[in-house]
Amino acid sequence: MRRLRENPGLRRLVEETRLSASDFTYPLFVTHGRDTRTEIPPMPGIYQLSLDHLIHESTSERIDNDATLELLAQMAVVQAEAGADMVAPSAMMDGQVAAIRSALDDADLPDIPIMAYSAKYASGYYGPFRVAADSAPKFGNRASYQMDPPNIREAMREIALDIEEGADMVMVKPALAYLDVLRAAKERFATPIAAYNVSGEYSMVKAAAENEWIDGRRITLEILTSIKRAGADVILSYHAKEVAGWLSSDLP
Repeated sequence: MRRLRENPGLRRLVEETRLSASDFTYPLFVTHGRDTRTEIPPMPGIYQLSLDHLIHESTSERIDNDATLELLAQMAVVQAEAGADMVAPSAMMDGQVAAIRSALDDADLPDIPIMAYSAKYASGYYGPFRVAADSAPKFGNRASYQMDPPNIREAMREIALDIEEGADMVMVKPALAYLDVLRAAKERFATPIAAYNVSGEYSMVKAAAENEWIDGRRITLEILTSIKRAGADVILSYHAKEVAGWLSSDLP
């Protein structure tokens, strides 16, 4: 076995998984106002951007599921009419994909695909994102509608339901702590699968690299390769922009 590991050329020759810039989607945080570019403290190198900068970048309360579906459907139509190539509902409401698909079709937008956040877990890894989006709840939590971290069979049911309702792509989120879920979904479903390398995963790498506890570039590529190897067809990652540069500079 070691003979094929002898030098970099041989190792590249037999690589089973290879990252490409085309594997990635780069999430951006949009804020109001003009000429706004504010770095997010727990996410070094990531900014809240106003639209003018985006152009350059390219308690007793209960959730009302059915009322939320109406709002999600309206939002999807507005986004599609504004030029979105795909809509990606992350609310984890029961029936949201069917409601959105119906609304898009009724609005004469049948060609707009839906990427469903099908297996979105109630995770502690979202903390930096909630700082970035100013969305940390003032009360309660999201455990009543996001997935319970110990469950994988439930995730398969969620994914199957979303595909049945018309999802064109499904997602596992977060990625790193749920590689087993990603692999199980890949083996079971033919629908393209996205994985979200979320803010907490990004921030841990950046913090450790800044303190010189790890090789940031090497660990980033290792994590993203593991996500692709587990079955991701698309990887949403805050590392996407820098990794695209690394991969481009590594080309022969």
